[in-house]
Amino acid sequence: MNALLGFICFFAVALIGWAIAELKGKADNYVENTDEQKAMQTFLDNQRKGGYEEMSIRDVVKSISTKGFSAL
Repeated sequence: MNALLGFICFFAVALIGWAIAELKGKADNYVENTDEQKAMQTFLDNQRKGGYEEMSIRDVVKSISTKGFSAL
């Protein structure tokens, strides 16, 4: 009986924690101000000038080794 009561209490605490986490994410309304938008645009422009391009998942798979290393 004690194990069942412990499981129910654990489940109730987990459910309450999950609900708090979900509601906290919905209550946050962050909006970037103009200074932050300008800074991000400057950062992205500097990256593009340097030759940086964001890779797609296909480019990443082509550039990494997915077969591992061969033994000597």
